[in-house]
Amino acid sequence: MQTEAIRITRHGGPEVMEMSVQDVPEPGEGEVTIEQKAIGLNFIDIYFRTGLYRHPLPHGLGFEAAGKVVAVGPGVTHLKAGDRVAYAQSPLGAYAGVRTMPAWQLVKLPRGVDFESAAAMMLKGLTVQYLFRQTYRLQGGETILFHAAAGGVGLIACQWARALGVRLIGTVSGPEKAELAKRHGAWEVIDYSREDVAARVLELTDGRKVPVVYDGVGKSTWLASLDCLQPRGLMVSFGNASGPVDGVNLGILAAKGSLYVTRPAISDYTPTQEKLAAAAKDLFSLVGKGSIRMEIGQRFALRDAGRAHEALASRQTTGATVLLPD
Repeated sequence: MQTEAIRITRHGGPEVMEMSVQDVPEPGEGEVTIEQKAIGLNFIDIYFRTGLYRHPLPHGLGFEAAGKVVAVGPGVTHLKAGDRVAYAQSPLGAYAGVRTMPAWQLVKLPRGVDFESAAAMMLKGLTVQYLFRQTYRLQGGETILFHAAAGGVGLIACQWARALGVRLIGTVSGPEKAELAKRHGAWEVIDYSREDVAARVLELTDGRKVPVVYDGVGKSTWLASLDCLQPRGLMVSFGNASGPVDGVNLGILAAKGSLYVTRPAISDYTPTQEKLAAAAKDLFSLVGKGSIRMEIGQRFALRDAGRAHEALASRQTTGATVLLPD
């Protein structure tokens, strides 16, 4: 079997992504082959394309997709041909029509979750799951700060926070995105293009600040995020949309109130099939209740992945973006 897939042979801009025809290996021990129906686009794809995150070249791109199992290898007991499945972490190579991959990284889709929603939801939704339920376990009643609240992760976070009874203050880059975040459950929204984030958080919290900041933006928001935290508060830096945070002076953490910082990754929170299934069950439960609805703002053909990367990097997107194989 052969399939179309995007690979890169060098790091750089969107132009380094090339569509090629590749052989699809038969599933080996513990593997399955899936026909992919939709692929999720994430900032981490850009990090690997540019070389911010390193992987031996040449390689594919993408970690998230949804589709149907078409072949099952030896030793796989929880899946069979015909099952509807999705995944949020995998070996690089989700930008493909068909692929063979480890079966433990796949979860079955419940009824009512279509392929596009699943591809848009898995990595982003499981990211919010580990942020809200494991990294800093929100109990309800807290006020928190979440950057990029109108993005793919952010809109899920707005809805999940509302379901937990948490007051989420979201940052956005304009009035349209502010309205979108509010519509999805943000308690308050700060337009960082015209407002001072730290000053506004101080005002919204009556001077108390917040116990936790979730920051997927990185370099440009690092210091402002620290200024929003209560003494002994937790800074959760989980992304680098504006560039990586580097040259950190640990003395700043002491000066700003004995702050904590963590840099979590999904692979450390869902390292086994059992833990992955539990996290996905948590996500799907809220989807089933209608507490979380996916906002797919953009759809691109897989062959137009370069345009999709440009739109995401320039913050022209809202909600999630999916790539569709031909």
